[in-house]
Amino acid sequence: MTNYRPRIADQLLADLLDACGCVLIEGSKWCGKTTTAEKIANSVVYMADPTEGERNRQLAKATPNYLLQGDIPRLIDEWQVVPTLWDAIRGEVDHRRALGQFIITGSAVPPQRDEIVHTGTGRITTLLMRPMSLWESGDSNGAISLENLFDQPEQLLADNSIDIEELVYLICRGGWPMATLTTNRKAALRQATIYYEGVVGKGNGENSDISRVDGVKRDPERVRRLMRSLSRHQGTQAPLKTIYQDIVANDVDSLKEETISAYITALKKIFCVEDMPAWNPCLRSKTAIRTSDTRYFVDPSIAVAAMRIGPQDLINDLETMGLLFEAMAVRDLRVYAGALDGHIYHYRDKNNLECDAVLHLENGKYGLIEIKLGGDDAINKGASTLQALADKIDTTRMPKPSFLMVIVGVGKHAYRRQEDGVYVVPIGCLKP
Repeated sequence: MTNYRPRIADQLLADLLDACGCVLIEGSKWCGKTTTAEKIANSVVYMADPTEGERNRQLAKATPNYLLQGDIPRLIDEWQVVPTLWDAIRGEVDHRRALGQFIITGSAVPPQRDEIVHTGTGRITTLLMRPMSLWESGDSNGAISLENLFDQPEQLLADNSIDIEELVYLICRGGWPMATLTTNRKAALRQATIYYEGVVGKGNGENSDISRVDGVKRDPERVRRLMRSLSRHQGTQAPLKTIYQDIVANDVDSLKEETISAYITALKKIFCVEDMPAWNPCLRSKTAIRTSDTRYFVDPSIAVAAMRIGPQDLINDLETMGLLFEAMAVRDLRVYAGALDGHIYHYRDKNNLECDAVLHLENGKYGLIEIKLGGDDAINKGASTLQALADKIDTTRMPKPSFLMVIVGVGKHAYRRQEDGVYVVPIGCLKP
């Protein structure tokens, strides 16, 4: 396939097809689901195609099994436009009693779940795709492997070529595959704005992604204000009340918190918003752990587009840049964690001790991670936070952390601090 950048999801998809009859690839629009699926599929049905889509939708409703015949693995793209396909696929997998039969893709959770009878357990498994990490887009040199850090190397050394000007560009560009393929930087930066405008919509908002997901018409201006508020609260546990207060001040109609909650739920259904759950370790003390999710868009460029800012604006506002750099680092960590059979969490307790990210593997191993733009003071503060949390963990009930790491945006080298063993790794050096 021409102009295809290899994705971490390529191998994950192949592995899942070896283990299950059907793989559902979910994720935001433009993150590359269909292209990745097409690379491995041997036949394809496009449910949203402008020429064949209507015919395929009618066939899916009348005789769904007809669309399932073809060379395997067979790709059904945007299956959720006809939710009854789910049960047809599940039944066909049962009938064939074979693995690797189907790939289905979807950029939204289907609005009519009541049309689906069976959960698909044992027949259909899910792969969540996100926009590209810096390693996938070729912007990270991949000199430092997260997987290798679990082996606790004594020495760590790599060079980083991403400076602050390049870093702000990468934040604003985002991980949209089409943006990473062009050398025209102005065009690349425009991709996030196009995505954002598709979510928000124009006019009465009927054709916006946030309205089409469940058929509920939503006011585009209200969606804009919501997304601006969420942009300002990236990487925080801002409560719904705070988001509501940001929006209601400029809303001409009466507005309830429940309405804002429904809008946020719709953004999650189209995989635009992906909040981070809290980590609950075993502690030596009875310190209460705060369990509110941390707010993030699936890509930092969405916040950039919502706030109508660009690279120079971030250079002039390092506080905002720091929040959006953290969002980019979390995006990459989530992608890398998927390759390691792991998950990303955050930690915060009643004493306001916070850890930006915890990479926890299914085998029980974990690493504690702080995210900083750079500079000795910030690195020292991050290392101190990591040590404080590590000291709180009850290692009689769970293993000690495999590593402590500060991810930085700007820094010439990756290295291991001699005084405390904390790894300092520029984001431009990371890979799974």
